[in-house]
Amino acid sequence: MTPRVVIAAAGSGAGKTTVTEGLIVALRARGLTTQGFKVGPDYIDPSYHTLASGRPGRNLDPFMSGPELIAPLFLHGAEGAQIAVIEGVMGLFDGLDGASELGSTAQVAKLLRAPVVLVIDASAMARSVAALVSGFRDFDPELNVAGVILNKVGSEGHAQMLREAIATLPDAPPVLGALLRDRQVGAPERHLGLVPVGERQAQAARGLAALGELVAASVDLELVVRIARAAPALPGQPWSPSATVAPAAGTGESAASRGMPVVDNAVPARSPIPERSPIPVRIALARGPAFSFHYQENLELLTAAGAELIDFDPTVDTELPQADGLILAGGFPETYAAELAANAPLRAAVARFAGDRDHHPVLAECGGLLYLGEQLDGQLMCGVLPLRAAMTRRLTIGYREAVVATATPWCDAGTRVRGHEFHYSQCAFDDGTRRPVAWSFTSGTDQRVDGIVQGSVHAGYLHLHWAAIPGFAYRFVAAAARTSAVAGAGR
Repeated sequence: MTPRVVIAAAGSGAGKTTVTEGLIVALRARGLTTQGFKVGPDYIDPSYHTLASGRPGRNLDPFMSGPELIAPLFLHGAEGAQIAVIEGVMGLFDGLDGASELGSTAQVAKLLRAPVVLVIDASAMARSVAALVSGFRDFDPELNVAGVILNKVGSEGHAQMLREAIATLPDAPPVLGALLRDRQVGAPERHLGLVPVGERQAQAARGLAALGELVAASVDLELVVRIARAAPALPGQPWSPSATVAPAAGTGESAASRGMPVVDNAVPARSPIPERSPIPVRIALARGPAFSFHYQENLELLTAAGAELIDFDPTVDTELPQADGLILAGGFPETYAAELAANAPLRAAVARFAGDRDHHPVLAECGGLLYLGEQLDGQLMCGVLPLRAAMTRRLTIGYREAVVATATPWCDAGTRVRGHEFHYSQCAFDDGTRRPVAWSFTSGTDQRVDGIVQGSVHAGYLHLHWAAIPGFAYRFVAAAARTSAVAGAGR
């Protein structure tokens, strides 16, 4: 069983990411194969975990995957690792709403039976730190707050004062370390959070090395490892991308038994999940700085379904790889709009591929939707979809319950899913006519529609984690295989 520890905080901005990345680097430097995880739908933090650990960063999101898949996904991702460091999201108990723990770091910690290390922004605290630690430790008796790391400490004297305050608590959790304020350590941010690793690989590597040294000098790594190794055994089987049904719960507890909403992400029975493609299938996968938002499990599902993934970078590659299907993921096309616009040969190739008579499947999420439109902030895009996109100051963010509004070869109309939306852009259709939409959102009073389906193109803002809906990947590959067979017969 992989030793594991959850890095949590009282709220956003306390330094969870700094501590997590530093711990991964420091533990790896000590010879431990370390796996990083991120609670929630974040794409950017896992990119730093990947660079820090040398292993693919992964997400654990009980809203999108369902609580039953958290332990199996952890067991799958942690295979071969000697320790796992799980970065929380927002505050320890913050989740979908104010009444339940769904989607929170606390919920994931309990599902994984993992000890929690609480990171505290102590920059403006003294004795009050004891009240904060006491409240977080005692709020949920099922949670094990096993240690504290003090961050943004002003001086050694300040650190000593904080340690003394926490020591007055009955059965006080140990203070594992104190990090002094260091404005030279950290990563730059912009409108969606940290700047992704792919845009600053060398600088990010240097920053992570500095973080690792800071954490190694400031935190009791031996005690962190002992806490992680004290986590009890986690029963169940790892999630497998080659399985065509979602695995059973690894914790012995169902969502219903814990009083949480049950996720119904299953592909309807009328559309059985196909077997692995018997013929070679190539899927062109947009990568590079403009399209970096990929969940590792989604890629593994495509590969397990029989696809060879061929990466290309729309900012620099002038030719589209020879492929049977195309996936344009989310990312930052708005930041690289000029480069994308300047690459006219690639834009034309994407337009030909999306509109050809073979009906190759094309899937676009968020940034991919913008790229397939006519313009983005006045810059020419691929012109596949009759829409113009522009960046705004209004952030659209949140979990979404949705149904497939228009059928495609890889998803039936009416299929229910859970996903996440996160963007500042807005789209307007050029001709004003009503068009088939990709998604219909059904959460509470949110009755909007999203995206567009045009021919074999399915494009929308919604991001999905396919672990709970493996049929999407398998059926996408099957659709690509059919077009490959048709094209081959035509030749």
